[in-house]
Amino acid sequence: MKRRPKQVLQEENPALVASDGDPVVQLKVWLLGVSPMVWRRVLVPADCTLRELHGVFQVAMGWEGVHLYQFRLRAARCGSWELSAPSPDVPLAALQLRKGARFVYEYDLNTPWRHEVRIEARPPSTPGKTYPTCTSGNGACPPEDCGGPASFMDGRDGMLSLDALDDLDTMVEIVGQVALERRPKIFDHDETRLERAVERSQARERAQGRPFSRRAVNSRLGRGEHHDLMHQQC
Repeated sequence: MKRRPKQVLQEENPALVASDGDPVVQLKVWLLGVSPMVWRRVLVPADCTLRELHGVFQVAMGWEGVHLYQFRLRAARCGSWELSAPSPDVPLAALQLRKGARFVYEYDLNTPWRHEVRIEARPPSTPGKTYPTCTSGNGACPPEDCGGPASFMDGRDGMLSLDALDDLDTMVEIVGQVALERRPKIFDHDETRLERAVERSQARERAQGRPFSRRAVNSRLGRGEHHDLMHQQC
Protein backbone atom coordinates (compact mmCIF):
# COMPACT_ATOMS: atom_id res chain seq x y z
CA MET A 1 0.00 0.00 0.00
CA LYS A 2 1.44 3.34 -1.05
CA ARG A 3 2.11 5.73 1.83
CA ARG A 4 0.54 9.14 1.37
CA PRO A 5 2.84 12.16 1.76
CA LYS A 6 3.20 13.45 5.31
CA GLN A 7 2.00 16.89 4.23
CA VAL A 8 -1.35 15.46 3.11
CA LEU A 9 -1.75 13.56 6.36
CA GLN A 10 -0.91 16.63 8.41
CA GLU A 11 -3.54 18.70 6.59
CA GLU A 12 -6.14 16.09 7.56
CA ASN A 13 -4.93 15.96 11.16
CA PRO A 14 -3.33 19.01 12.83
CA ALA A 15 -0.91 16.70 14.67
CA LEU A 16 2.01 15.15 12.79
CA VAL A 17 1.59 11.52 11.70
CA ALA A 18 4.92 9.74 11.99
CA SER A 19 6.52 7.75 9.20
CA ASP A 20 9.38 5.27 9.54
CA GLY A 21 12.45 6.92 10.98
CA ASP A 22 10.92 10.29 11.87
CA PRO A 23 13.04 11.63 14.75
CA VAL A 24 11.24 12.69 17.95
CA VAL A 25 12.39 14.21 21.22
CA GLN A 26 11.15 13.25 24.69
CA LEU A 27 10.90 16.21 27.06
CA LYS A 28 9.96 16.52 30.70
CA VAL A 29 8.65 19.93 31.81
CA TRP A 30 7.84 20.89 35.39
CA LEU A 31 6.94 24.00 37.36
CA LEU A 32 9.57 25.41 39.68
CA GLY A 33 8.63 26.52 43.18
CA VAL A 34 5.55 24.27 43.43
CA SER A 35 5.26 21.21 45.66
CA PRO A 36 4.08 18.52 45.09
CA MET A 37 5.59 18.69 41.61
CA VAL A 38 3.42 19.69 38.66
CA TRP A 39 4.98 18.02 35.61
CA ARG A 40 4.32 16.64 32.13
CA ARG A 41 6.24 14.38 29.74
CA VAL A 42 5.77 14.98 26.02
CA LEU A 43 7.08 13.63 22.73
CA VAL A 44 7.50 16.16 19.93
CA PRO A 45 8.97 16.00 16.40
CA ALA A 46 12.65 16.95 16.31
CA ASP A 47 11.82 19.71 13.80
CA CYS A 48 9.33 21.26 16.27
CA THR A 49 10.17 24.95 16.72
CA LEU A 50 10.32 26.68 20.07
CA ARG A 51 7.20 28.61 19.09
CA GLU A 52 5.39 25.32 18.52
CA LEU A 53 6.84 23.96 21.76
CA HIS A 54 5.34 26.93 23.58
CA GLY A 55 1.92 25.87 22.26
CA VAL A 56 2.54 22.24 23.26
CA PHE A 57 3.53 23.25 26.79
CA GLN A 58 0.47 25.49 27.09
CA VAL A 59 -1.84 22.59 26.23
CA ALA A 60 0.06 19.96 28.21
CA MET A 61 0.35 22.03 31.38
CA GLY A 62 -3.16 23.50 31.15
CA TRP A 63 -2.38 27.19 30.60
CA GLU A 64 -4.55 29.44 28.45
CA GLY A 65 -1.97 31.29 26.36
CA VAL A 66 -2.95 34.76 27.54
CA HIS A 67 0.47 36.01 28.69
CA LEU A 68 3.91 36.59 27.24
CA TYR A 69 6.53 33.86 27.28
CA GLN A 70 10.21 33.26 26.71
CA PHE A 71 12.74 30.44 26.57
CA ARG A 72 16.14 30.73 28.23
CA LEU A 73 18.81 28.52 26.69
CA ARG A 74 22.23 29.02 28.21
CA ALA A 75 22.87 32.77 27.86
CA ALA A 76 20.39 33.21 25.01
CA ARG A 77 16.67 33.86 25.15
CA CYS A 78 13.81 34.00 22.65
CA GLY A 79 10.06 34.39 22.86
CA SER A 80 7.24 36.91 22.52
CA TRP A 81 8.08 39.77 20.16
CA GLU A 82 6.82 42.30 22.73
CA LEU A 83 9.93 41.44 24.76
CA SER A 84 12.18 42.44 21.85
CA ALA A 85 13.54 38.89 22.06
CA PRO A 86 14.87 36.88 19.11
CA SER A 87 12.31 34.86 17.19
CA PRO A 88 11.33 31.48 18.65
CA ASP A 89 11.00 30.03 15.13
CA VAL A 90 14.04 27.84 15.60
CA PRO A 91 13.74 24.03 15.47
CA LEU A 92 14.80 21.95 18.44
CA ALA A 93 17.11 19.97 16.17
CA ALA A 94 19.02 23.14 15.29
CA LEU A 95 19.84 23.76 18.95
CA GLN A 96 21.84 20.51 19.13
CA LEU A 97 20.82 19.88 22.72
CA ARG A 98 22.21 16.67 24.15
CA LYS A 99 20.36 14.13 26.27
CA GLY A 100 20.13 15.52 29.81
CA ALA A 101 20.38 19.15 28.68
CA ARG A 102 18.06 21.59 30.45
CA PHE A 103 16.58 24.95 29.67
CA VAL A 104 13.94 27.26 31.12
CA TYR A 105 10.50 28.14 29.79
CA GLU A 106 8.87 31.18 31.41
CA TYR A 107 5.20 32.09 31.10
CA ASP A 108 3.43 35.20 32.44
CA LEU A 109 6.56 37.23 33.04
CA ASN A 110 4.90 39.45 35.65
CA THR A 111 4.66 36.49 38.03
CA PRO A 112 6.55 34.62 36.46
CA TRP A 113 5.80 30.91 36.12
CA ARG A 114 9.16 29.26 35.52
CA HIS A 115 9.30 25.76 34.05
CA GLU A 116 12.41 23.66 33.80
CA VAL A 117 12.64 21.51 30.69
CA ARG A 118 14.92 18.47 30.29
CA ILE A 119 15.82 16.54 27.16
CA GLU A 120 15.22 12.97 28.35
CA ALA A 121 15.64 10.89 25.20
CA ARG A 122 15.43 10.73 21.42
CA PRO A 123 13.40 7.56 20.94
CA PRO A 124 12.39 6.23 17.53
CA SER A 125 8.96 7.32 16.42
CA THR A 126 6.11 4.85 16.12
CA PRO A 127 4.85 4.75 12.52
CA GLY A 128 1.27 5.95 12.30
CA LYS A 129 1.36 7.58 15.73
CA THR A 130 0.55 11.29 15.94
CA TYR A 131 2.91 13.83 17.48
CA PRO A 132 3.13 15.85 19.65
CA THR A 133 1.75 13.61 22.37
CA CYS A 134 1.73 13.61 26.15
CA THR A 135 2.79 10.30 27.69
CA SER A 136 2.50 11.07 31.42
CA GLY A 137 2.23 13.79 34.03
CA ASN A 138 0.84 14.74 37.40
CA GLY A 139 -0.44 17.75 39.30
CA ALA A 140 -3.10 20.35 38.55
CA CYS A 141 -2.16 23.45 36.57
CA PRO A 142 -2.45 26.63 38.66
CA PRO A 143 -5.24 29.06 37.69
CA GLU A 144 -4.19 31.97 35.49
CA ASP A 145 -3.36 35.16 37.43
CA CYS A 146 -3.44 33.47 40.84
CA GLY A 147 -0.34 35.31 42.02
CA GLY A 148 2.50 32.84 41.57
CA PRO A 149 3.70 29.60 43.17
CA ALA A 150 3.40 30.68 46.82
CA SER A 151 -0.12 32.07 46.36
CA PHE A 152 -1.16 28.96 44.43
CA MET A 153 0.02 26.64 47.21
CA ASP A 154 -1.69 28.81 49.86
CA GLY A 155 -4.95 28.70 47.88
CA ARG A 156 -4.62 24.97 47.38
CA ASP A 157 -4.25 24.48 51.14
CA GLY A 158 -7.41 26.53 51.68
CA MET A 159 -9.57 23.44 51.09
CA LEU A 160 -8.29 22.06 54.40
CA SER A 161 -8.66 25.27 56.42
CA LEU A 162 -10.98 25.84 59.36
CA ASP A 163 -12.85 28.43 57.29
CA ALA A 164 -13.57 25.77 54.66
CA LEU A 165 -14.92 23.42 57.32
CA ASP A 166 -17.09 26.22 58.75
CA ASP A 167 -18.58 26.91 55.30
CA LEU A 168 -19.23 23.22 54.80
CA ASP A 169 -20.98 23.03 58.17
CA THR A 170 -23.12 26.03 57.19
CA MET A 171 -24.20 24.42 53.92
CA VAL A 172 -24.94 21.08 55.58
CA GLU A 173 -26.90 22.78 58.36
CA ILE A 174 -29.10 24.92 56.11
CA VAL A 175 -29.68 22.30 53.40
CA GLY A 176 -30.38 19.72 56.09
CA GLN A 177 -33.03 21.89 57.70
CA VAL A 178 -34.71 22.45 54.34
CA ALA A 179 -34.52 18.91 52.97
CA LEU A 180 -34.71 16.72 56.05
CA GLU A 181 -36.73 18.82 58.44
CA ARG A 182 -38.93 20.25 55.67
CA ARG A 183 -38.38 23.84 56.74
CA PRO A 184 -38.17 25.77 53.44
CA LYS A 185 -38.79 29.07 55.22
CA ILE A 186 -35.30 28.81 56.66
CA PHE A 187 -34.13 30.37 53.36
CA ASP A 188 -35.95 33.56 54.31
CA HIS A 189 -33.47 34.01 57.15
CA ASP A 190 -30.30 32.20 55.97
CA GLU A 191 -30.27 32.59 52.17
CA THR A 192 -27.49 35.20 52.22
CA ARG A 193 -25.41 33.17 54.66
CA LEU A 194 -25.76 30.09 52.44
CA GLU A 195 -24.89 32.01 49.26
CA ARG A 196 -21.72 33.40 50.81
CA ALA A 197 -20.66 29.98 52.05
CA VAL A 198 -21.23 28.50 48.58
CA GLU A 199 -19.33 31.33 46.86
CA ARG A 200 -16.33 30.92 49.17
CA SER A 201 -16.35 27.15 48.62
CA GLN A 202 -16.48 27.60 44.84
CA ALA A 203 -13.56 30.04 44.99
CA ARG A 204 -11.52 27.49 46.95
CA GLU A 205 -12.39 24.85 44.35
CA ARG A 206 -11.19 27.10 41.51
CA ALA A 207 -7.97 27.74 43.42
CA GLN A 208 -7.11 24.04 43.12
CA GLY A 209 -6.31 24.57 39.44
CA ARG A 210 -7.12 22.57 36.33
CA PRO A 211 -6.79 18.82 36.97
CA PHE A 212 -4.43 16.91 34.67
CA SER A 213 -5.93 14.42 32.23
CA ARG A 214 -3.57 12.82 29.72
CA ARG A 215 -6.51 11.82 27.55
CA ALA A 216 -7.84 15.39 27.48
CA VAL A 217 -4.39 16.81 26.70
CA ASN A 218 -3.85 14.42 23.80
CA SER A 219 -7.32 15.11 22.47
CA ARG A 220 -6.51 18.83 22.37
CA LEU A 221 -3.09 18.20 20.79
CA GLY A 222 -4.73 15.97 18.19
CA ARG A 223 -7.10 18.80 17.29
CA GLY A 224 -4.15 21.15 16.85
CA GLU A 225 -4.98 23.51 19.71
CA HIS A 226 -1.25 24.00 20.32
CA HIS A 227 -1.10 25.72 16.92
CA ASP A 228 -3.73 28.22 18.06
CA LEU A 229 -2.05 28.88 21.40
CA MET A 230 1.43 29.29 19.97
CA HIS A 231 0.20 32.42 18.12
CA GLN A 232 -2.15 33.76 20.80
CA GLN A 233 0.65 35.71 22.50
CA CYS A 234 3.68 35.89 20.23
